[in-house]
Amino acid sequence: MVKVKKTEKETKKNGFGIDVEEMMEVGVHLGHRISKLHPKMAENILGVRNTVHIIDLQKTAQQLIKALKFIAEILEKKGEMLLVGTKIPLKSLVRKIAQDCQLPYVTERWLGGTFTNFKVITERMKYFKDLAKKQKEGELEKYTKKERIKIERELEKLEQKFGGIKDMEKIPQAVFICDINQDKLALREAKAKKVKVIAIVDTNVDPTLVDYPIVANDDAVSSVKYILEKVAKVVKKAKKK
Repeated sequence: MVKVKKTEKETKKNGFGIDVEEMMEVGVHLGHRISKLHPKMAENILGVRNTVHIIDLQKTAQQLIKALKFIAEILEKKGEMLLVGTKIPLKSLVRKIAQDCQLPYVTERWLGGTFTNFKVITERMKYFKDLAKKQKEGELEKYTKKERIKIERELEKLEQKFGGIKDMEKIPQAVFICDINQDKLALREAKAKKVKVIAIVDTNVDPTLVDYPIVANDDAVSSVKYILEKVAKVVKKAKKK
């Protein structure tokens, strides 16, 4: 059995409530099978257990602290961060965290052009908000029942596409991606527009693609939840400032 040593620096005394033992309990340390290891991930591996790579949680704790400090810096300067998590098991968690922190978010398919063609996306978001406003104020009552049903269906589709980003008035300074394998396009567009990327990176991906990588299990909801809850605390504190 691989044991993870704990030092005072990486425990709750680090100011962010990060504890490697707690991280182990929720499965942050469990990577992918040996055959899936990305070559650039080797330095983050502590050992192997039952053909599965074990992540060095002391390094993960340091990476998380670095990422949290950067997030705080961005938000304290009135910047914005977009939260992205489209993997089915993570959708409700990501949505809840984002709404609780008043962050823009994407939990459905990433729309091509969200960053690289932001002007067009903005126009579609404006159309969506105007239509939703008309519905709320009863302006759609003048239409026939058939026409209203058609508009309501359109609103449902628009909500699914733009609901999480409808109030995002400009391209954010940073994006937090829960799985860069799942959301490759989000990563690609962020890099194209020089948006800083913070991401959970599992042992099967290249951590150098990300500005602030957090090497951790991106498949277990409990692992992602642990990290996102730390992010949420930092976001709320930074926004109060």
